[in-house]
Amino acid sequence: MKTVIFALNSSYSHTSLAARAIARGMERHGLYYEIIEKNQKEKRAAVLAALAEAGAEIYGFSAYIWNISDMRAYASALKKILPRAKIVFGGPEVLFADDEFLSENPFADYIIRGEGEEAFPKLCEAIAAGEACERIIDAPYFRDFTESGIYYGDVGETPHGLVYYESVRGCPFSCTYCLSSVTERKIRAKSAERTLEDLLGFEKFDGIKTVKFVDRTFNFDRERAKAIWRGLCGAEYTKEYHFEICASLLDDESVEILTHAPRGKFRVEVGLQSTTPETLQAIKRTLDVPKTLENTRRIYEAGNVCVHLDLIAGLPYEDYASFGRSFNDAYGFCDELQLGFLKILCGCEMEKNAERYGMVYSSEPPYEVLGTKWISFAELTRLKLTDEFNDRLSNGESLRNTFPWLPLEYGNPFEFFERLGEFFEEKYGKHHDLAKLSQVNVFLLVLEFAKKALPDAGEARARLALDFLLHETRKLPHELAEGVIPCESLKAELILLVPKHERASCEVAYLPFKSENYIIINRKTKTLIETEVAQNGI
Repeated sequence: MKTVIFALNSSYSHTSLAARAIARGMERHGLYYEIIEKNQKEKRAAVLAALAEAGAEIYGFSAYIWNISDMRAYASALKKILPRAKIVFGGPEVLFADDEFLSENPFADYIIRGEGEEAFPKLCEAIAAGEACERIIDAPYFRDFTESGIYYGDVGETPHGLVYYESVRGCPFSCTYCLSSVTERKIRAKSAERTLEDLLGFEKFDGIKTVKFVDRTFNFDRERAKAIWRGLCGAEYTKEYHFEICASLLDDESVEILTHAPRGKFRVEVGLQSTTPETLQAIKRTLDVPKTLENTRRIYEAGNVCVHLDLIAGLPYEDYASFGRSFNDAYGFCDELQLGFLKILCGCEMEKNAERYGMVYSSEPPYEVLGTKWISFAELTRLKLTDEFNDRLSNGESLRNTFPWLPLEYGNPFEFFERLGEFFEEKYGKHHDLAKLSQVNVFLLVLEFAKKALPDAGEARARLALDFLLHETRKLPHELAEGVIPCESLKAELILLVPKHERASCEVAYLPFKSENYIIINRKTKTLIETEVAQNGI
């Protein structure tokens, strides 16, 4: 009997860990399977055709909050094409699905709630044997998780781009907005030795850039985490490794390891969520805020680990003003600051308290909060624009010399982005899409706003000019060109400092915030050429 394991990723660069884990379970049971792995950017007709052409008797659908709508659509159509096929839904989005889910989605024959490595193959065996099965199956924990390996390469297509690895199941925290607090209280972890052994398995794949740990709190065990980080600092591990950590659990030795790790080896994601005490208490987020920010700052300032900080808007007791304070507390402590918006997940404690908190949220995935007792829909909408500006200006590489310096120089980063958003809407219209604004116009918008917001915008212009010269290929706009001299107009003795083959692509800028010297920028290679040219040397 043929079985298809269907995974729908968000993009081509992602691969499905769940599909491979289930496939390994099928192999242990000696069952025939095929993985069909697609992404949401592919044409729907082509994806459906691939499913139908497989002609399987059983289809397993791995459902998440971000793909459940698509999965329902594919399953519904597939059932019409292959009415005899059995369709099984599993994954986080059906952890609390019940008979109502089956009645609302008649194309679904079975639901597996929980870990499917053993439950799915056993269901396939029962279907093949013609046995009567419960339509809703509560799966036990997978007993062999700690020895399960990496899956990639053994099953499915050759991995590429971003791959996922799981070294821990369960979470020590009880955050009320998270499913882990009600489904995975027991922590099961692979040893440091086993984890390092597994990770060496990714080295045979040249196409892998990043290995992302899906562990909820990687450093729940401080000594284990340090042992793994030390091991990964070795030259035999060549990928980038992404961890979700609790920064307040870091001790000085942990910070020392991270701040001395090879540049570009690690990315750490810190779930700050809020710095408002009443909010943290309400969501049962056990967090030492000062220690979290201090440890995050130390790692960020070392400059060799990419630091990502998360905030969530729409939490209980967090109004617009207090969210602004949380934003200011976090801004400038990280390479990337992400503003998330609260999702009310089925089965979590937050769902049970939603009415008490006056929470209104979408009935469709991703179940995002539309308003609470403390924050209105209009205010959340304003935060969306703040998020867009922060993400485009602060979280990328193209404005690294200007951000976070400019909002910090303004004195109130949250207000800076709020006022910049208002300025943008005045200039381009209230519903203009920021994503459609060209990068050149983004530079000019920031400069124009800086002139209004700061007593002296000279340094802001210099920083923007440097970022433009380093990251853009177009001619420098005249609004940014003050203090910038094209190479051909320089005296011969200065040109001699630049290698002959580079001269045509160079420009020189006087950047007072860097030094008393002029800086030569090679626009072809996007690099700075160090010189010792005094200000009066031109």
